[in-house]
Amino acid sequence: MLRSMPTPDPSAHRGLLTERIARQLEHDIRSGDIAVGTKLPSERELAAQFGSSRNVVREVLRRLEAQHLIEVAPGRGSFVLEQSSGQARGYDALYRAGRPTVRQLIEARLPLEVETVRLATERASAEDIEIMRVAVNALESSTDVVVKAQADMEFHDAVATASGNPVLRIMLSSISGMMFEMMLRSNSDPSIAEPGVPHHPEIFSAIEARDVELACERMRAHLMLGLRTYGADLDIPVNVMAQHHIDALLAESEGRRGASRA
Repeated sequence: MLRSMPTPDPSAHRGLLTERIARQLEHDIRSGDIAVGTKLPSERELAAQFGSSRNVVREVLRRLEAQHLIEVAPGRGSFVLEQSSGQARGYDALYRAGRPTVRQLIEARLPLEVETVRLATERASAEDIEIMRVAVNALESSTDVVVKAQADMEFHDAVATASGNPVLRIMLSSISGMMFEMMLRSNSDPSIAEPGVPHHPEIFSAIEARDVELACERMRAHLMLGLRTYGADLDIPVNVMAQHHIDALLAESEGRRGASRA
């Protein structure tokens, strides 16, 4: 008996396409390939250039506008803005200039997030706990890799907020762009679901139980997993790893969509 193919999720494909286009335009703007003051092509032209819908392009432009990379002038178009250090997502551009690898990002996250979860376990309010619970539930229930990565980031940010230390939260926020790129890979790679390794529900349960030692142990084990599962991707720049993975996911999604139409 032939097995039926899983029904492609249009929203998941759209999310990946949005991520790829936004990353490309962001890179071109930050690197100067698209100069300050340049008027971007129209929505129709961008959609044709990237093989996407105009709705995807609108979402990309909204994201670039929110990052203060472009100004959208109604009736005139979208124009590239001059970037200040404050606009460049804090230290993100500075980090990326050093082409940090996945391994280096994990090494940085280990001391930062283990200490953050220690404080969060001691200090989290009932409201903090509920915000973490919502993020964990969203992460566990979603099948869309982009939505899962967003919920993953929201959980780690909620832990940082619950630590009660604004310096730690700002430090985590400064690497959130690269963390999100890792999370796209982690939330779509079956090897990351290594049996016996604590993930977000286990970390959350330790925080909720106020078990400081267990929460730290589980956060450390969770972060260390990447060192065993990323293979050759460990020692390439984070953004390169993410781009390769997004392209692979999009190719896989296109294959499923094609099979479902056949």
